[in-house]
Amino acid sequence: MANAKNLLLATSNKGKAREFRELLPHGFEIVTLTDLGLPSPEEDGETFAENARLKAIAAAASSGLITIADDSGLVVDAIGGRPGLYSARFAGPDGDDAANRRKLLKLLEDTPDRERTARFVAVVVVASSNGVIAEATGIVEGRVGREDRGEHGFGYDPIFILPDARTMAELDPIEKNETSHRALATKQLLPVLMKLFDPDLSATGGSQ
Repeated sequence: MANAKNLLLATSNKGKAREFRELLPHGFEIVTLTDLGLPSPEEDGETFAENARLKAIAAAASSGLITIADDSGLVVDAIGGRPGLYSARFAGPDGDDAANRRKLLKLLEDTPDRERTARFVAVVVVASSNGVIAEATGIVEGRVGREDRGEHGFGYDPIFILPDARTMAELDPIEKNETSHRALATKQLLPVLMKLFDPDLSATGGSQ
């Protein structure tokens, strides 16, 4: 059962939950929607920020807990910003990460490398049952490759090539947690979370 010291991650995505647990300092008692048996809030906003707010507010209202939620995705210039808001379900409601990547690579198969520019965007929101407390945005620029590379990460990480020519999936978890779009946004919100919870958390070691 959740208690007042819990921080709720408004997600049922195991990969996303793992990343947040690695990003947040020791001391937070982190639970997910799955842990509490709560449904995933509907995402019908028109921007990443709107969806992140909707998820955070709904989960906080249902649980009574301080909640952190994000909406994130891959924005590809050559196809008008898609998959964007629909990154997680690009291949349809029954598709998985691999199917999403295959669909994107198929759409871009005739696109030259120089035109395959893209960026990962994440908006992270902290909310209570009274509404939004704070939010932040993280963006990482890169381009879409032509095949999967790397063993880490999830989603589009294996085909997202960073400026240093590695894919996001070729970064080890520690390095990704310093540089990813989700990490960049979450780090901006750490002072807010520290103030909301026991101040002693600030002495427990920062992000993992």
